[in-house]
Formats: sequence, C-alpha cells, structure tokens
Amino acid sequence: MKKIAILAGVSGVAAAVILAAFVASGSSVADENKLEELKAQGFARVAIANEPPFTAVGADGKVSGAAPDVARVIFQKLGVPEIVASISEYGAMIPGLQAGRHDVVTAGLFMKPERCAAVAYSEPVLCDAEAFLLKKGNPKGFKSFADIAKDPTGTIGAPGGGTEEKLALESGVPRDRVIVVPDGQSGLKMLQDGRIDVYSLPVLSINDLASKANDPNLDVVAPVVGAPVYCDGAAFRKGDEALRDAYDVELAKMKESGEFAKIIEPYGFSAAAAMSTSREKLCAAQ
Repeated sequence: MKKIAILAGVSGVAAAVILAAFVASGSSVADENKLEELKAQGFARVAIANEPPFTAVGADGKVSGAAPDVARVIFQKLGVPEIVASISEYGAMIPGLQAGRHDVVTAGLFMKPERCAAVAYSEPVLCDAEAFLLKKGNPKGFKSFADIAKDPTGTIGAPGGGTEEKLALESGVPRDRVIVVPDGQSGLKMLQDGRIDVYSLPVLSINDLASKANDPNLDVVAPVVGAPVYCDGAAFRKGDEALRDAYDVELAKMKESGEFAKIIEPYGFSAAAAMSTSREKLCAAQ
C-alpha cells in the first residue's frame, strides 16, 4: 500500500504569552459550582468518537487517544480524578453537550464559526488536515472534494455531521453521493466492497485506519488539495466559560512545560501547530 502523506509542521509561539493573557484577564477563576460538582462526583463525562489517534476505546473499555489523554491530565490538575467517556457521532456531540449528557467534548471536533457560536471552546489542542482513502492507483484521480463533485458518478463516505461531509457538500458533491458512514471500519469495508470511491477523514485517522487494514489494494492521498488545516479544542457548554478558562490555564501551563508535547506527539500530532494559533484566530478564519 502506497501512502502519500504531507502534513507540514508549524513553528510554535511561547505558551507563556497565552498563560499570561489568561492570568491578566482573571480567567483563572473557575466556575465554582460546576467545578465543585465535578469534584464531588469524581469524574467528568466526555464525548468521544472512537477515531484513533484522536480518540480510542480498547477491547477492555479503556479510553485513550490524544484528546482524552490531554483532558484526563487537565481534569486531574483541576481536582477531578477521572473521565468517563461515551461514544457519539460528530453530529450528535454538540446537541448532547447542550442537553447536559456530557460535561465536555474531547473528540477532534474542529473549530468552525457555527460550532464556536454553539459551544465554549478551549484553546487549540489537536491540529490536522484532510485525507482520502481510495483504491490503489487512485483510478479516478481524486485529489480534492471538487474532483469528486466533477465526476458524475463519484461517491464519498464521511462521518455524519463531520467536517468531511460539510466540505464535500460545499464543494458541490450532491447529497445523494455523500454517504454518511458511522465509523472507520464501516468506511473501510464500503470502500473495499466498491460501494464508495473515497472515504475521507483527517490525515492521522486515515493513516491509522490504512495501517491497521494492511490492504495493498488501497492508497492514501493527503493532504486533500484545497482543504484547510483544522484544530480542535475541548468543547464546553455555553455558560461554563469560567470552567473552560480554568481548563485553558492548565493547558497553557502544559504547553509551556513540554508536558503537552509529551502527551500528543507520540500519537503523531504537532504541539508546535497547536501553539502557533489560537481559538480566536481559528473561530474567525474557518
């Protein structure tokens, strides 16, 4: 299996500047009611997608992945010893958060203006680009979402409510040729069976899926031409901004100390990329 993966590194900025900004604004004061509630129950409820390396659930039920691992450490620093995860489709994460079924989303939920308006994001945690998984040799020559739109028979599988579904529709792929896929294994099987021409996820997720499949009849094209680089953050309910700010203070400390890099970089993510931008820039630009 041939892989074509290019994910450029981005130079970082000092996290100390971010931390100083939080301290100066007084945002280190936590939402006492919410934080005390989480401390009392001993855990925070987090929504994940089971999409390695962002999130993963082992056969024994253990939750791992870059996003939950960061969240687990930060909540421990805030006095909440455990996280309890539930798997959710991307399209259901924000409604579930708003309905009180989760305390936070830690799942590679990339920042978008509409999402930024609906939830209170932390500062950036994980950054990635988009990728295609397709048949060996890329027989239809798909390098962008627009290429799929131009092909009258081209079909693409993507997570429901996710970035890839939106990018495909915005590029002109008709709704009936954008197939909602519940999880990575389903997308892989649909591609192998010829039911879709392309399965799209972020670069790291596609490479993880392709590596585990070990199928010589598949290729990876990454990054997708014309698709932006995205960053996620932990997503909190509107009204929990003070708790979010306390989370951000601990996140900034971890970025400055190097602890953040030690957690996410073994998964293939760049700490420098997350430290080179901000929630404000990402919510305004994408």
